[in-house]
Amino acid sequence: MKKDLVSKEIIKELVVDIAKYLLNLDIENKKIEFLDKELSIIEKREADVIVNVEDEFILHLEIQNQNDKSMPYRMLRYYQDILFTLFKNKKEDLPIFQYVIYIGKNRANFKTHLKREELEFRYRLIDMKKVDCNVLLSQNNPEALVLAILCDFKDKNPKDVVGYIIEKLKELNDENKFRKYMLMLETLSSNRNLEKIIKEEEMLRTTAYQELPSYMIGVDVGRAEGKIEGKIEGKIEAFAELGLSK
Repeated sequence: MKKDLVSKEIIKELVVDIAKYLLNLDIENKKIEFLDKELSIIEKREADVIVNVEDEFILHLEIQNQNDKSMPYRMLRYYQDILFTLFKNKKEDLPIFQYVIYIGKNRANFKTHLKREELEFRYRLIDMKKVDCNVLLSQNNPEALVLAILCDFKDKNPKDVVGYIIEKLKELNDENKFRKYMLMLETLSSNRNLEKIIKEEEMLRTTAYQELPSYMIGVDVGRAEGKIEGKIEGKIEAFAELGLSK
């Protein structure tokens, strides 16, 4: 349950960057209002994010980490509830944009539309495994770098990509913010089975091993210390092969 709550807060912090980098919606300088409480009729699930963007449109993000055949029906129910709430507030003309952001380990395999006798409904699907990680890795933006952990690495070595993300996060943030973004990174990485790699790469850049923010996997500190010097030298060549500068 704790992990779900953390995930919801992560998505709320990343909503502007999700909109910008994944949905091509620039809402960075717009007033956004989270509608969790106002839309209390909606069944609560921790990853749902619904925002009113400056009374221009409603953005509904559903974060999904597994396949679900009921998704079109769930999204339609959400649409109805959002629309009814807008009607009560005399804002029924606001457009409603709905997206499912799929972050699961397996290939996305559910419908994005529903058609009945006099009804046709669609929502949009973003499969993070199909998003080119270079788009996010090229940003000097901590939120974009965190999102990159979910993307398609193509032919890049996962250890090199993870190492680059952590190096950039450390470069762009003070210690407190760095730890916050590392917790985000670790939480999202579980959807790519990258927790162990993240822990190992983080240890290369941290001297106080006992205070690492991750608590998900154990680490053999003595063995890691003995390998640090050689691994750091290897990282210089790895970053060059990635075509990315630190």
